[in-house]
Amino acid sequence: MATERMLTPARLAEIFAARPRDCHKGMFGTVGLFGGCVAYSGAAKLANLACAALRAGCGIARLAVPESIVAGVLPYLLESTLCPMPIGADGALRYDAGAAEDFTRGLRAVGVGMGWDTGRCDDAYRAYLTYLFAQAGLSLLVDAGGITALSRDLRLLSDARASVLLTPHPGEFSRLTGLPVERVTAEPVPLAEAFAAEYGCTILLKGHQTVVTDGHETYTVDRGGAGMATAGSGDVLSGILTGLLGYLPLTPETVAAGATLAGIAGEIAEGRGTDITMIASDTVAALPDAVRRVRAEGQ
Repeated sequence: MATERMLTPARLAEIFAARPRDCHKGMFGTVGLFGGCVAYSGAAKLANLACAALRAGCGIARLAVPESIVAGVLPYLLESTLCPMPIGADGALRYDAGAAEDFTRGLRAVGVGMGWDTGRCDDAYRAYLTYLFAQAGLSLLVDAGGITALSRDLRLLSDARASVLLTPHPGEFSRLTGLPVERVTAEPVPLAEAFAAEYGCTILLKGHQTVVTDGHETYTVDRGGAGMATAGSGDVLSGILTGLLGYLPLTPETVAAGATLAGIAGEIAEGRGTDITMIASDTVAALPDAVRRVRAEGQ
């Protein structure tokens, strides 16, 4: 049975402590975010993803999207760099080993799968996942369409050399395990622990109470609010977590800290607006105040 731990305010404040004045961006890692497709370009959402990673404290964020949607995404990017990925004649993503190598060069962490249209580019997705899973020393977050693609061949996870974090909602976890969603929502902790232990990965299972576990240590996170039930909130969380993994190790504690920070930012954003009017970018905008609150509560 996994050991259940609490992330105290003091420890959370330590994780997000003030940085020395003589620091530089190279100290906090370069991260990559790989997502989007023709059907789900979500230009603003992809930009939110990259912005969330930078707001979480990484030094540099590199956003990879299919060449077919570069023109739509580019106007939304300010601080992030853009990496166009090869496409076929139909505009859909195609696998290219050189492009995969160029994208991942110098990266400490990658978040992949957000905005992937599984069913259209499955061969390309599987090929890129195979490449990413094989990268020793890489912290790899897999979300959304990446989880759906992975669920079709869990051997990729069994053979992984990268350190892997999966961030499914109950429906996606159902695809990974073959279990009914009703059982997933009824038994989130033991099921997440069992899966993480079997496949040697870390799981963040989303829900009213988020579960984070590697099968040995388990954290639960209950921060956030109803306003976060809006399109793009999962992308923002993936961005925050990928950003943290640019300079922190992939452990249940790090992931729980990221989920807690996202939840606190969501609470602040909801307080500024309402649970009805809130959108995902409001959570990104509230991250500075969330860090301030974490530091204050940990004193």
